[in-house]
Amino acid sequence: MSEPADDILTRPLGVAPPPEPGLKGRIARLRRIAAQPRAQAGAIAGALVLSIALLFLLGDPQGGEPRVVVAVTLRETAPAAAPRETVAEAPAAAEGAPAAEAPSAQRSAEEVETASGVTVVRPTGTTAPSEAVVIRVPSAPLRLAAAPDARLTERGRHGAIPKMGEGRIRPLDIYARPEEDGTGPRIAIVVSGVGIGQAATARAIALPPAVTLAFAPYGADVERAAARAREAGHEVMLQAPMEPFDYPDSDPGPQTLLSGLRPPENIDRLGWLMSRFPGFTGIVNFMGGKLMSDPGALEPVMREIGARGLGFIDDGTTPRSQAVALAARTKTPAARAEIVLDAVPRPDSIDRELARLEAMARAKGFVLASASALPLTVDRINRWAKDLDARGVRLVPASAVLRKQPLGRLSKAE
Repeated sequence: MSEPADDILTRPLGVAPPPEPGLKGRIARLRRIAAQPRAQAGAIAGALVLSIALLFLLGDPQGGEPRVVVAVTLRETAPAAAPRETVAEAPAAAEGAPAAEAPSAQRSAEEVETASGVTVVRPTGTTAPSEAVVIRVPSAPLRLAAAPDARLTERGRHGAIPKMGEGRIRPLDIYARPEEDGTGPRIAIVVSGVGIGQAATARAIALPPAVTLAFAPYGADVERAAARAREAGHEVMLQAPMEPFDYPDSDPGPQTLLSGLRPPENIDRLGWLMSRFPGFTGIVNFMGGKLMSDPGALEPVMREIGARGLGFIDDGTTPRSQAVALAARTKTPAARAEIVLDAVPRPDSIDRELARLEAMARAKGFVLASASALPLTVDRINRWAKDLDARGVRLVPASAVLRKQPLGRLSKAE
């Protein structure tokens, strides 16, 4: 029985029957053709000869015939708007959109700002594009002097240590971060305990560059970590372990300066501490309640610090410290922190101390504060300092107070 004729009325409009692939499909078509009247045989034979010739010449089972099969789905569409009109009308069209999308967009913007270092200060409680905003693009890190400086270095028993240079040039002046020009209240913050643990050190180095970082002497990679901090623009200091009242139950670590040692022994220990890394502007105490309240034991240490052109920062944790009182006698630049930001290491307490620090700076013009490198403390300082300059307050390095006081005593202006 012959197959029914291929009638265009029996197929969907505009759709040809799918051909079988390759030579097998062409043979099948020839068999169907053979069933048609003999009158068409001559023309069909010519077409067959031509198809086979093309197959061998072109190596194409389809005989060189171009074919494209496209699946098309018809749906109702609206006229497309011009791109410029779409952008302009986007806020109006979004009025009916769910409000939950706005926080997601805001978070994305904040992530971009954090990654790029750009700070955008927006009016409180609004994200409207028409509202005025302040955009601060970070500048390149301020470059500090290279360390060590051969003019300010000598070889000690434990390695290279700082010294006063010819013409009485001091490491305090050469290695300091220059204070940028500006007016208004100033705040200096010394963050101690840096250099212990890579993650904690990286977080501290990410603080605003004007924050001074004091490195503990015991880190395995303390020299490289201090160099990275200076490359990021931070002024650095050396943290010296000093005897507390409950020593040795509380032990600050090896090479602790002790009130019971003879002065040369403490000076030798100080030499070991100073050989740990170059480029520091001065010394910060670590603990030290007993040593710092003993003038006889502390005075030779302070004298050695001043003679080497360094400064001294009392972190404010020792109520009976004699450091600043001895500074004038030993000609050592010194200052004492008025606020310890994380004396109570809780977020609400640190935030209160930061607010008090800012209020005190507005009242006095300058305040020195200290803090530890705890992740919580570093996080709260970063949050507080994010828009500090927009509030009219400047962060300055700790050397700003030390360099102006060659006798180590704070003036009334400070």
